[in-house]
Amino acid sequence: MRKVRLAWWATVVLFLMHGLIVSTWVSRIPAIQTALQISNGILGLTLLSAAVGAVTTIPITGWLITRYGSRKVALISSIGFCCGLVLPAVAFNPLTLSLALFFVGAVAAAMDVSMNAHGVEVERELGVPTMSRFHGMFSLGGMIGAGIGGAVAARGVSPLPHFAVSGAINLAALLFFARPTMLDTHETGAATGHRLPLKKIPPVLLALSAIAFCILLSEGAMADWTAVYLKQVLGAGPGLAAQGYAVFSAAMACFRFLGDIITTRLGPLLTVRVGSLVAAAGLIWALSVFSPHWALPGFAAVGAGFSVIIPLAFGSGGRVPSINPGTGIATVTGIGYVGFIVGPPAIGFASQLVTLRYALGIVVACCLISALLAGSMRLLTSSSPAEQAPEIHV
Repeated sequence: MRKVRLAWWATVVLFLMHGLIVSTWVSRIPAIQTALQISNGILGLTLLSAAVGAVTTIPITGWLITRYGSRKVALISSIGFCCGLVLPAVAFNPLTLSLALFFVGAVAAAMDVSMNAHGVEVERELGVPTMSRFHGMFSLGGMIGAGIGGAVAARGVSPLPHFAVSGAINLAALLFFARPTMLDTHETGAATGHRLPLKKIPPVLLALSAIAFCILLSEGAMADWTAVYLKQVLGAGPGLAAQGYAVFSAAMACFRFLGDIITTRLGPLLTVRVGSLVAAAGLIWALSVFSPHWALPGFAAVGAGFSVIIPLAFGSGGRVPSINPGTGIATVTGIGYVGFIVGPPAIGFASQLVTLRYALGIVVACCLISALLAGSMRLLTSSSPAEQAPEIHV
C-alpha cells in the first residue's frame, strides 16, 4: 500500500507539472505575439498547429500505453513537454512558431493521455475515487504558472529565460520525485477505450459528448485568449494580462476540490446547469466592462462554473444504460477533445471578422448550450459521485 501511496503523489506531480507548463506558455502568448508581430488570425493558425500535433499523437499514445505501459509513456512524454517548452520562445516567424507548437501539442497530448492512464491505475489500486483531486492539481498548476508568468512578464523578462527555468524545474521534479515512485504496469486500458461509431451513439451519450465538446472548447479558448483579450481590448499591462488565466485557474482549482460536495448537494443535472450559467454570466460580465481589473472577477466566475462540469460529463459517460463504461467514457472524451483543439483557432478566426470581444461570445453560446443539454442526465442510472466511473481529463 505504501508503494501505491507514493505512486499517488507521483501522479499528483505529473498533473501539477502539466498545469504549470501549459499556463507558463499561455501566460506569455501576448509577449510572443508582439515579438513576432503577428495578427490574431495568424496566431489562431499557429495555435491550430498545436491541435494538429495533439490529434496526430493521441492514437499513437494509446498504442504505446498498451504495449509499454503508462509509466514509460508518461515519463518520456513529460520529458519532451518540459524540454519542448522553450521552442516557442526561440521561434522567429509564424512558420517556426507553428512547428514549435506542433511538437509542444504532440508531447502535451501524449503526457495528458498517459498521466490519466496512470492515474486510473493508481485509483484502481487504492480502491477509492481520486481522479478529481488529480484534476484539481492540474488547475492548481495552472493558477501558479499563470501567476508566476504574470509577475515575470511585469518585470520585462523575455519568454526564453522564463521558459528555460520553468522547464528545468519541472524536469527536475519529474526525474527526482515522480519517476522513482510511479507504478510500473501495462494494464492501463482505460486510456484506450473502444469508440462507438457516431450513428450508434445513444442520444444521452451524444448529449453528454456535446456538453464535453462545448465546455472543452470554452476551456481551450479561455486558456489561449484571456491574456490576449486583457491586453489588446482592455489595455492591460503584461503582468495584469497574465493574471486573467491565473484567476480563472484558481477558481477552477478551488471548486474542483469541492466538486464532490457540490454534486452531492445539487445533483449532477443542477451542477452542470448552474455551472454553465455561472460561466456564461461571468464571461458576459468580463466582455461588458472596460477595465481589466473589473474583468478579473468575471474570469474567476467562468473558472468556477467550468470546474465540475467536465469531470461530471466524463464520469456520466460511464453510466449510460446498455453501454460499457469504458466505451462511454472514451466516446465523451474523444468528442470533447475535438472541442478543446478547435476552440482557440476558431476564436482567432472569428476575431478577424468581428473583433476579439465579440468572438469570445462563442464561449457564452457554448455555455448556454451546455445548460440546455444538462437535462440529459435525468436519463442516467443513479449513483453517487463516488460510484461513478473514473473520468479522464484531456
